Amino acid sequence: MANKPLRPCRHPGCTALTRGGWCSAHKPKPGPRRESAAWHRWYSLPIWTDDLRPAQLFREPFCQECGRRGERVFATDVDHVQDHKGSWAMFTDSGNLESLCHSCHSRKTMLDQWKKRRKNSCDRV
Repeated sequence: MANKPLRPCRHPGCTALTRGGWCSAHKPKPGPRRESAAWHRWYSLPIWTDDLRPAQLFREPFCQECGRRGERVFATDVDHVQDHKGSWAMFTDSGNLESLCHSCHSRKTMLDQWKKRRKNSCDRV
């Protein structure tokens, strides 16, 4: 198999020839991973997809938040009441789960992220 032809580095003004687009001096470094990325894959594990999530939706088929407002809306999402923050025990605790419709889950998630950003920005001051 033939090698790729040599081309100038993509960095403006750099004339070093390379096959990978960037020379070793200008190759972009991978960005830091988000804190949640370490446990984000837990939501793909069979314990979540085959056990915890379906069992919660079976136990509580209606949105808990809408129920507090007197509405009956089918739940589509399962949410952790308290953020597990990478704790496997809290992640798998069925008592820490609640059923929510997608709208309520998105609202709660957005509010939690806003509070976290606001807390972090106040800590820097």
